Amino acid sequence: MHGRLKVRTSAEEAARKQKEREQKAKAFRAGMGRILLKKVTDELDDEMMQLTGKILSANPDIATLWNLRRRCILKFAESDGENQKLFEDDLRFTEMCLQVNPKSYCAWHHRCWCLENCPSPDWQKEVDLCIKYLKFDERNFHCWDYRRYVTEKANVPLSKELEFCTEKIQNNFSNYSSWHYRSKLLPILYPSKEDPSRPINEERLLEELELVLTAAFTDPNDSSAWFYQRWLLGYSRPELDIAAFRVDVSRKLATVAFTRPVNLKHEKTKLSFSFSNQLGEDNWQSASPDDSYSITWFLKDFELELADQPTYSVTFTDEDGKSYSLEAQKLSHQCLIAIRKPKCGYEFGTAVLDVLKAQLANCEQLLEYEPDSKWTLLTASLLMKAVDRTGNHARILQHLEKLQIVDPMRMGYYQDMMNKWSVELRLERWLDGEKPLEKLDLSELKLNRLAYEQYLAVVDEIDLSGNELLEQSLQKCCHLVFCRKLSLVGNPTLPKEIETTVKQFCVSLETLKLVE
Repeated sequence: MHGRLKVRTSAEEAARKQKEREQKAKAFRAGMGRILLKKVTDELDDEMMQLTGKILSANPDIATLWNLRRRCILKFAESDGENQKLFEDDLRFTEMCLQVNPKSYCAWHHRCWCLENCPSPDWQKEVDLCIKYLKFDERNFHCWDYRRYVTEKANVPLSKELEFCTEKIQNNFSNYSSWHYRSKLLPILYPSKEDPSRPINEERLLEELELVLTAAFTDPNDSSAWFYQRWLLGYSRPELDIAAFRVDVSRKLATVAFTRPVNLKHEKTKLSFSFSNQLGEDNWQSASPDDSYSITWFLKDFELELADQPTYSVTFTDEDGKSYSLEAQKLSHQCLIAIRKPKCGYEFGTAVLDVLKAQLANCEQLLEYEPDSKWTLLTASLLMKAVDRTGNHARILQHLEKLQIVDPMRMGYYQDMMNKWSVELRLERWLDGEKPLEKLDLSELKLNRLAYEQYLAVVDEIDLSGNELLEQSLQKCCHLVFCRKLSLVGNPTLPKEIETTVKQFCVSLETLKLVE
């Protein structure tokens, strides 16, 4: 038995670890107790720095201790003429904490604070630190955020940053943060002068599509490049804007709808009209009764005479002071209407379309070998929509239906895409018609939820028959502000007794059709 290393049994090891945890917990409680006592008596001294340093070096995610540490440093700085060393010491301490947890929100924030208060910060040193940490973990989004901050302070050229992003992506295509940073740099370096609604010019877009193709087909199951491609194709979250508005003097009803939820009750927001000051009052109601932010707002029971003028517009000013306007047409002496066509992706030139068609062909070829590749199926759908959303609509739906089988965890996501893209086509046809207010036909689309409901706010009659609407989707009927006639015939997924629910949400509903 002599000379052999004794191996602890599992019970002994568990007991040893339990004892270590108890000792650490006891030391932590004692340290925190002493710190909180000193906090009450406002003792911001060297002992406070030592105590907070000891605990933070083991767990750098206690925001209270970082706050106390900042108070100590500011107090020392008032009485010490050599402030540079104070902040440099804590920068070194922060770096030590980041070695314990490189993704500590508190530690990165404290580092920013030190640099902002330091008399002579070395910004280039911070850029070099980012390079070091991104070698350890190139997907550390905390470090990427910090890099954007320090490179701006260090006046690093954006072209250099783009080169850095390219290098990191080429090293590892699965680098979400680098793709995201790239999407912020390109619109500044290569803006689209021909079409301001697109983020980058066509020449650069062609290069980016080639980069995405290389990344995506290197590892089809990695999602980072696919997400970046969606941004290139214009399928990212829509920008805030006014989607539609309608004023009907005879019905004493007005509505304004947005592409994203807003709060008209916020003290910094403002809604104004070129034809009336009375509608700019604070009586607007949220169509979503339980939400302060809503995509649809309405106003009832007002007195108004429409002015005789050539143009009519509504202007919304958001919380940041940015204004958005929409011009209206006068349908009669008592009614104004304005609808902005929904953004369904970008319109591309011939050269880009040729590249997209080639990429679509590559996707279809890859699906022959990997028919269940979810990212390839989804990307093929996006490419078909970008190339010809009307002509490819049936094939797109087939891909999305298959995705629900291949990737059942995200079934609702794919169903929502089917809903949205099907409604888009009907909306386009409806808006190109001669009488858009009279009736919107959304029948036989296999919808299980409403989509683009803010555009439905101005319609008098809506046909939702022959769909598969779920009961919870009826809550969105609150956005159908002007709807007088609604047909829900042939929706087998709806319960039989829904009349009360629908009328509760539709403020103008007069006729609800449930059966033929």
